[in-house]
Amino acid sequence: MSTKVSDHILQRLREWGVDHVFGYPGDGINGLLAAWGRAENQPRFVQSRHEEMSAFEAVGYAKFSGRLGVCAATSGPGAIHLLNGLYDAKLDHVPVLAIVGQTHRTAMGGSYQQEVDLHTLFKDVASDFIETVMVPEQLPNVIDRAIRTAYARRSPTAIIIPGDVQELDYSPPTHEFKMVPSSLDRSSWTAVPSEDSLQRAAEILNSGDKVAILVGQGAAGARAEVERIAELLKAGVAKALLGKDVLSDELPYVTGSIGLLGTRPSYELMRDCDTLLTIGSSFPYTQFMPEFGKARGVQIDIDPHMVGMRYPYEVNLVGDAKATLERLIPMIDPARGPEWYDTVCDNVKRWHEVMERRAQQSADPINPEYVTHALDALLPENAIITSDSGSAANWYARHLTMRPGMRSSLSGTLATMGPGVPYAIGAKFAHPDRPVIALVGDGAMQMNGLAEMITAAKYRHAWEDPRMIVAVFNNRDLNQVTWEMRAMEGAPSFLPSQELPDVQYAAFARSLGLTGVRVEKPEDVEAGWRAGLEADGPAVIEFLTDPAVPPIPPHATWEQMEATAASILKGDADRGSMIKQGLKAKVQEFLPGREKK
Repeated sequence: MSTKVSDHILQRLREWGVDHVFGYPGDGINGLLAAWGRAENQPRFVQSRHEEMSAFEAVGYAKFSGRLGVCAATSGPGAIHLLNGLYDAKLDHVPVLAIVGQTHRTAMGGSYQQEVDLHTLFKDVASDFIETVMVPEQLPNVIDRAIRTAYARRSPTAIIIPGDVQELDYSPPTHEFKMVPSSLDRSSWTAVPSEDSLQRAAEILNSGDKVAILVGQGAAGARAEVERIAELLKAGVAKALLGKDVLSDELPYVTGSIGLLGTRPSYELMRDCDTLLTIGSSFPYTQFMPEFGKARGVQIDIDPHMVGMRYPYEVNLVGDAKATLERLIPMIDPARGPEWYDTVCDNVKRWHEVMERRAQQSADPINPEYVTHALDALLPENAIITSDSGSAANWYARHLTMRPGMRSSLSGTLATMGPGVPYAIGAKFAHPDRPVIALVGDGAMQMNGLAEMITAAKYRHAWEDPRMIVAVFNNRDLNQVTWEMRAMEGAPSFLPSQELPDVQYAAFARSLGLTGVRVEKPEDVEAGWRAGLEADGPAVIEFLTDPAVPPIPPHATWEQMEATAASILKGDADRGSMIKQGLKAKVQEFLPGREKK
């Protein structure tokens, strides 16, 4: 039997080491689906419930495996559905390949059914590489370039394959004019800055007495080196949300997350430092970084297009974080007093005490901070945690202690709703031997998480460790936007937009044959978590949480952080009256702005 273009595509994916493709069928990729049948489902086709979920699962797989994520969709509406997940990959710098069908070449330009101008549709999200395969000889070069570019640029790329092309006999490019040969190899490489720029960076860092380090996901491969330079500089280390699992939160100088969802010690670290070293992060919120002119700055990033645009750094070191730090560390002078380091560590210790007290505040019915705080002590040492966007991300950012071996992520830059559950599924295929926990708001769960639990049920037996726990914060409110409205618009809540239907999430899980637990009282929270962690398959643990618990910004004072939680959660207060009369003024105190000492 002759080899079809569709057969060669799957063969080339296997040669690149691709073992999973997340997708949804449609007649625009019928040729590929037939090839999957001939290839005995290698690479494995993972069927989601929606193409957007396919893209999110590919992103989750890529984030937690470090390998290429691949998604596939039919022409027209299927391709359109991929966009949000692909933009998540683009903004978080994740290598993902989208394989998309198209109408037959004979119908293109004829306003045919499901014909969409896919080049125009994808030209932004897949701007680094997008190509339509018109003849067999374009393969394998198009596939190879798409994959190599996705890895090199850490971005989504796209291949469009008309339906009739999928069915053609494959013939390789020949040694003729206007043929483009290709090769599989993707040799590893390391970028390092010049010796002169390293010396200039060292001079700046050595001159500082109060050094702050900010790390993002680009520092993930340099954990030991980040720890070493932090110890030499006696620096505090703050983490962008995408870098939450870069360093252990058990280190006394790690101040935790930075930004609106960050910690008070991270805010104070940036407010009071005289030197800033940023490693592998494009954290965008300048108001949470040092005042301009107050701190000297050095940045390390592998992407020359991402340096120098978040802070007026004096030296931008373009290079791999690990290789750059290995060269920079011998130039660092450790001679500086302990006062700054001691202050940072004291602030971190105090923060943990405040978070403990906030978690213990009573609420109606359950304090969401307590839900996440209770999980922290129960986390398996090899756990993978995903978080959706919304108020759940606040508790994820502040109450979970990342320890060595743990992994975590969320939609960092796009901050889209909906990836919590599909990220978890992607993580399970990347690491089928590890437990995965997703923290999801009820809005995101209604948006797409419920349907994607069907996918979890479908593939539960494919995972060596079948545990995939989805925690739903059920407060019947689109809570993050509600709090933003209260703070910025002075409105308590616009119920037609914010109030959610009451859905029985745990009961839905049970209808799929999964574990479903509904937790209605604080004293049952820990037991609920244990039920999920001890389950023999995916589980939905539904916590009835209080929407009146405020996600106080980190620039609130220590006293405000505790007092506001206590005042809002008083059982004898009328919530509606309190919100209308006093909450706007109370929350406005915490809006972004520089607190002066």
